[in-house]
Amino acid sequence: MSVIAQNLIWGVRRRTIVNDVSLTVAEGETLGLIGPNGSGKSSLLRLLAGLKSPGSGRVEILGQDIARVSRRALARQVAFVQQNATTDTNMSVRDVVRLGRTPHRSPLTGWTMADEAAVSTALEQVDMAGLRGQAWQTLSGGERQRVHIARALAQSPRVMFLDEPTNHLDIHHQIEILRMVRRLDLTSIVALHDLNLAAMFCDRIVVLQGGRVVACGVPAEVLTRSLLRDVFRVEAEVTPGPYPGQPHIRFMAA
Repeated sequence: MSVIAQNLIWGVRRRTIVNDVSLTVAEGETLGLIGPNGSGKSSLLRLLAGLKSPGSGRVEILGQDIARVSRRALARQVAFVQQNATTDTNMSVRDVVRLGRTPHRSPLTGWTMADEAAVSTALEQVDMAGLRGQAWQTLSGGERQRVHIARALAQSPRVMFLDEPTNHLDIHHQIEILRMVRRLDLTSIVALHDLNLAAMFCDRIVVLQGGRVVACGVPAEVLTRSLLRDVFRVEAEVTPGPYPGQPHIRFMAA
């Protein structure tokens, strides 16, 4: 398994936000995290990536307890793509992606051919090589998100975490981004709001409610009419999609 979480508990003051969560993610799998607002998706993602420390429980990535691994060493294996990631300075696309090489370099080492190759490969993977010299501030929302995914890929990770990477993008760019993530030769864990996109692009789905896992499985098993009613408080018609195991959800008007 690429990622194993055991009995994770985390909270703020007296409020428990992630409550006894356990899960496993196989190598090369795309796992979706879904749930209502406040269900703990983003917090769980940060616990799994090592950006937060659990109150109790443990996370293993690639067979290592991440609590025993340095932040720098972990960043060579794991990349995190934030929701609506921004870059304040007006850097070029290439310079933004170059930042992903930081975990692999020390202050005394110069820029190497391996670094340049990693940046070039990352830009090609997200189809942004042709814009490598363009200023960040001139990019569209979808292009910016591609660049931040390229920056994550430049870390040469084996596991990538993405927190609502399609938020505020139009449907074309949402599908484009998730199709690209799906093609990558990585283990990916993605927090998503759109249930149909989760069904289209995730091998399995974990459903969170109140910080707990209430369902886990392939989309066709998890995204049922009763679960949508109980967890998301909506009435919906769930029908088979164009591909096996990939349901389509049609929400019903009140």
